[in-house]
Amino acid sequence: MSRFDQAKMLLQMKKLQKELAKMIITVEKGDGAVKIEISGEQKIKKVHIDPEFIDLEDIGQLERWVEDAIKEAIQESQKIAAEKMQPFMGMLGNLGM
Repeated sequence: MSRFDQAKMLLQMKKLQKELAKMIITVEKGDGAVKIEISGEQKIKKVHIDPEFIDLEDIGQLERWVEDAIKEAIQESQKIAAEKMQPFMGMLGNLGM
């Protein structure tokens, strides 16, 4: 791979990283009781809890919804990042990475 190709790939990867940073994935649990927003870079952007759906007698349920929503949001962001990175994997292999 030439230096030009390497530089071009680096620029494409930086562009992809910026796209992932701007991307927001939203996951809801508990019929909208909990909503998590996460970036494509797996950074939690917002946690919203709708008090109308919360039973204060069962905080454990709220905790499970939050935990499940975060897990799903991270998995979804990882899946999207992997899909977007797929074209680069062959190129990185050619660089010995």
